[in-house]
Amino acid sequence: MMSLNLPSLLLALVVTVSFKTVTCFSNGKVTVACTSMEPSHDQHSSTKPNTYTITANKDKFSPGDQVQVTLSASKSGTTYFKGFLIEARDAGNLDGGALGSFTLVNSTDSQLLNCGPTQGSAVSHTSDSKKRQIQVIWNSPESVPSSVQFLVTVVQKYRDYWVKILGPVVSQAGVTPGPPHPTHSAATTTTPAVLPITATVTPIMMFSSEGCGIRKSCLRDPVGCDPELQPFCFFLSFTTAGQSTLFELSGPADGYISFALSLDRWMGNDDMYLCVQDGHKVDIDAAFVTGRSHPVVASENFLTDTAWRLSDGVIQCRFRRNIHIPQDLTRFSLNESYYLFMAHGRAENGMIHRHGRQPLISAFQTVITGPPQNLTGSRSPLLMKFHGAFMLIAWMSTVNIGIIIARYFKDDWTDRALCGQRVWFQVHRALMVLTVLLTSVAFILPFIYRGGWSHRAGAHPYLGCTVMFLAVIQPVMALLRPRPDSARRYIFNWMHFGAGTIAEIIAVVAIFLGIHQQALVLPGPWSTGVLAGMVVWGVVAELLLEFHSKGFFKLGSGNSEDKDEILPESTELTSSEGGVFKRVVLAVFLSGNVALLSCLLYSISSI
Repeated sequence: MMSLNLPSLLLALVVTVSFKTVTCFSNGKVTVACTSMEPSHDQHSSTKPNTYTITANKDKFSPGDQVQVTLSASKSGTTYFKGFLIEARDAGNLDGGALGSFTLVNSTDSQLLNCGPTQGSAVSHTSDSKKRQIQVIWNSPESVPSSVQFLVTVVQKYRDYWVKILGPVVSQAGVTPGPPHPTHSAATTTTPAVLPITATVTPIMMFSSEGCGIRKSCLRDPVGCDPELQPFCFFLSFTTAGQSTLFELSGPADGYISFALSLDRWMGNDDMYLCVQDGHKVDIDAAFVTGRSHPVVASENFLTDTAWRLSDGVIQCRFRRNIHIPQDLTRFSLNESYYLFMAHGRAENGMIHRHGRQPLISAFQTVITGPPQNLTGSRSPLLMKFHGAFMLIAWMSTVNIGIIIARYFKDDWTDRALCGQRVWFQVHRALMVLTVLLTSVAFILPFIYRGGWSHRAGAHPYLGCTVMFLAVIQPVMALLRPRPDSARRYIFNWMHFGAGTIAEIIAVVAIFLGIHQQALVLPGPWSTGVLAGMVVWGVVAELLLEFHSKGFFKLGSGNSEDKDEILPESTELTSSEGGVFKRVVLAVFLSGNVALLSCLLYSISSI
């Protein structure tokens, strides 16, 4: 009976052992491979060239220092890997044991192994999921050789793996490195055709938006951009593991990038973090800002796992901080809800200047240690958006339409009345009252936002005050106007015409300056072109109607010498052809004006 069951028992034993082995390796529990660093895949390592990159953020260290090590798949060729094993060894004896210990950056994709007596002396994968990049922190021991080299085994799939690929060498500061081990090279630990991994000593790798909203929270400008593919992308991400949070910050800047945690949408009393370029390096500091003053850098450095990168005008930095820092009362607890501010600007010799653009402010408060989110934000406060929109509607649309109706359609609706007044007058008055109301509201909003006068807006606020004054004067003059048959009526006509024209010109100049203000910067140069198109569109419409009123577009010939002319708008044209022409011009003008205005309003809502 026992002899009959022996084959079945052997088969079950083989299946069990095989399953356990496969499970262990897919989970990264590969301590059995600590010495050889070779997976038990029952075949030799791949002879194909690998395209992976391993980097370190420094080439010099002292005992007790931390070195950030990054393993990355290339953007072309082998674009991912599933398994890995990273160790640090004596550069003069690569056959020796693992040195130092590691700290995880992302515990989801990586785990610590004990290769020898030291806890966490190696790092491996946690699953067979596809990975593009792994970052870890190597902690140098107090007793360490003069030079240390990082080795990595990479598994793309079961049949394709590379063993003991040489990584960068880091040396003790002030210590002369010893000679490399004479018998060890990439060719002796693998097959001769295996090429060594590219070893370059640079700061951290380019950040990526991969995992935003899933593994980490991200705030980006433009919305949905990827800093790995789009250098102009402003990017902030954060993820919490245990009792600390890892922050990543990236963006194009000529001096510094920063972000702050704020209890409201106003700058002041905020917990700030700065990444400031100083020559060929980046200083990463915590600071606190009171009001609109210069930030005060924290006296005690409590940021860990700091790393940075400079490339083609883009500054990137990474750091970790504890959720609670009780010893520093200016540091906010990350368990609370905050608005996020992200700003950038110039810096000289490590000293920062005022940010050149309005900071990007998150739309809502968020808990830093909360679940991952894709956050949105705006560089323009809502009050300033309404300010710009109301001024555009008032002085690029309602004013133009009201003027055209009064000047060129007065005689077309002489027999029609609305609420006891001629139609043209009621339409003109309604549009002008709307203009004054929109201007008044828009005029007040910046003072509410700023809490007073803006000293950094140049001529724009002065022009705005002038426009506000002239806009109020116009209805006052209209209420005090003399009767139409009065001998002094012409004085009112010219004053009304002159004040309105001056107000319109100044308003247009103020709007051109306004769309480049820090609190409401419209995307250029197309927004400036659209605004110029609105001005030209209105001028062309008025010229056509003006020429028509002078008889240039009349059918046939006629004698106009006996016509009385007081003001251009009083010229009479009563032919049916003239009425059709004017209505066509008005319809075309309204269509173009509304279309161009809609483009500008959409751009305001999008910033």
